[in-house]
Amino acid sequence: MYLQYFIIIIYTIAIVLIFLYSLAQLNLLFNYLSSRRKREDCEKFDLDNPDEVPNVTIQLPVFNEMYVMERLLDNIALIEYPKDKLEIQVLDDSTDETVHSTKEHVEKLASIGLDIKHITRSNRKGFKAGALKEGLKIAKGEFIAIFDADFLPQPNWLKRTIPYFKNEEIGVVQTRWGHINRNYSLLTKIQAFALDAHFTLEQVGRNSKGHFINFNGTAGVWRKTCIEDAGNWEGDTLTEDLDLSYRAQLKKWKFKYLENVETPAELPIVISAARSQQFRWNKGGAENFRKMLWRVIKSKNISTKTKVHGLLHLLNSSMFLSIFVVAVLSIPMLYIKNEYAHLRDYFYVMSFFVISTIIFFVCYWFMYRNIYGSGFKKFFGYIGMFFTFFSIAMGFSLHNSIAVIEGHVGKKSEFVRTPKFNIKRFKDNWKTNKYLRKSVSKNVILEGLLMLYFGFGLYSAFIVGDQGGDFGLFPFHLMLFIGFGYVFFKSIGSKV
Repeated sequence: MYLQYFIIIIYTIAIVLIFLYSLAQLNLLFNYLSSRRKREDCEKFDLDNPDEVPNVTIQLPVFNEMYVMERLLDNIALIEYPKDKLEIQVLDDSTDETVHSTKEHVEKLASIGLDIKHITRSNRKGFKAGALKEGLKIAKGEFIAIFDADFLPQPNWLKRTIPYFKNEEIGVVQTRWGHINRNYSLLTKIQAFALDAHFTLEQVGRNSKGHFINFNGTAGVWRKTCIEDAGNWEGDTLTEDLDLSYRAQLKKWKFKYLENVETPAELPIVISAARSQQFRWNKGGAENFRKMLWRVIKSKNISTKTKVHGLLHLLNSSMFLSIFVVAVLSIPMLYIKNEYAHLRDYFYVMSFFVISTIIFFVCYWFMYRNIYGSGFKKFFGYIGMFFTFFSIAMGFSLHNSIAVIEGHVGKKSEFVRTPKFNIKRFKDNWKTNKYLRKSVSKNVILEGLLMLYFGFGLYSAFIVGDQGGDFGLFPFHLMLFIGFGYVFFKSIGSKV
């Protein structure tokens, strides 16, 4: 008797949280659409005037990047900027043979006139944050551009970003990520879909109204004094970029997001790499919510609306926990619905919350249309992609929920890098990538059991009730069955 009400209460809380999050996304959509009608009007540095060209340091934090290191260095060498104003720091924490090959490549580039240095440490204290902080101590630049090893900025990248820093209130300029292997596989398409939503709808939607956004760890530029004023890089969370972003904005520094400047990068092509990346991002988000909650609430520098959006932003990853709770409890709820007639009105009310899915569908369509174009053919393609994305995202919900719970309770873990592949050069040889994990996560077994559990949910639709079944949750359980099945078989099949 009491168990059913406990299930109903937890299920309702999770459904309401998802609904509130969808309303926040809808608000970001309105902000996004209104921002596109505004003309940009701001003062910029004139880089054709030598007196206005500031010193810039490019930092390349790397760790065991055998497959992409040569590509990264050759690409950065093509950056168009006065050589006497540009410094490049290769912050190399590698522990394998790439230390030597990278050093040789750096020396070759230095011999042709680039101001480039190979900087190593005796330990990985603070991981990426520690490397960036160490490099900052000796950086010559007033502005610090940062690129991860799999990013390939265009030659004119600095010319399109640095001018915005003429406004002395701007502490960060962030650009949009592109995806050079977007169409490589279903996995890369799904990752691109999720990231595109973040880099269009969310970043523009927040930034256009002065709400907090985050530096995305790469493909952006910091004002050096902003980093120092905000307290410098800290390695106590797995997402040091989000951490420093919030500390800087709480100090009243402004961020500028450039949707029209795309910085190409390579997406993980195997599920083990995607899993490790998802785990780090989601756990780091929860860690930063824990770290920043009271700082945001108590701040007198920001509006109530910005506080609300900021807290929801920090809780982004926690939505996976709500989704997982709703998914697991949906089957007991199916039986409760059909066994307790006096609760029928409750289920009529709860049916309203299907509007959350409609809101997400509408919001993501504008993102998709902006990238792929409009028209009936594109729209039908979007429908397929939307439900495929949602199915697989729900298939990751157990994995990501564990990350979120660890983050909220303060369990510490090592910074696990995402293996890079350089798939264009190595093509089908990626399976020999020495950095791939060879063991299967224990959570994969649970994901396989959840696939069977939601298969039982599909079967339940035919046997509950007195009217020949109840198929209201059948589409939801089908998506969960497909999503967990995809994640399970991909993880088992690749064995990496």
